Amino acid sequence: MSEKEKMINGEEYFPQDIELAQERIKAKTICAKYNSLLPEQKDEKYKILKSLLGKIGDDCIVEQNFFCDYGYNIEFDGFVYINHNSVFLDCAKISIGHGTFIGPNCGFYTPTHPLEYEKRITGIESAKPITIGKGVWIGGNVTILPGVKIGDRAVIGAGSVVTKDIPSDVVAVGNPCKIIKEIS
Repeated sequence: MSEKEKMINGEEYFPQDIELAQERIKAKTICAKYNSLLPEQKDEKYKILKSLLGKIGDDCIVEQNFFCDYGYNIEFDGFVYINHNSVFLDCAKISIGHGTFIGPNCGFYTPTHPLEYEKRITGIESAKPITIGKGVWIGGNVTILPGVKIGDRAVIGAGSVVTKDIPSDVVAVGNPCKIIKEIS
């Protein structure tokens, strides 16, 4: 099994594998091109995102700067708005539902590293998917960690660090992010 197959399957893999390293260089090159376009170059921006991402809705808006590791593990289901300076470390799938708004400076981090020092310094890692439901609002400067699921219509307050699943129809804030109220 290749390192890429291991990564996709959620197993431990070596990210410095030649195939994976080349795919990251390709994605980062595409992101650099995307980030250099002028705001009015909407058609060119969409074509680049369509070539980079695993799935993108017709009306998605991704403000520059946008950064990702691979691109093909990112799926936007329908309209999604992503504000400036987003980072998607997409070693595992990152799925974002229709009607979701994401504030500036947000990070979606799927890779995880061994806790044991001896194993960690070998460079091995694994990744867990992130799933964001439909109609979610994520405030600015939010960090979402590996394996997190956020339910439909949830609101995540600015500056939060989401370490565990958040259900639908709640407001959650903080570090670590916790539910503060239900949305009726």
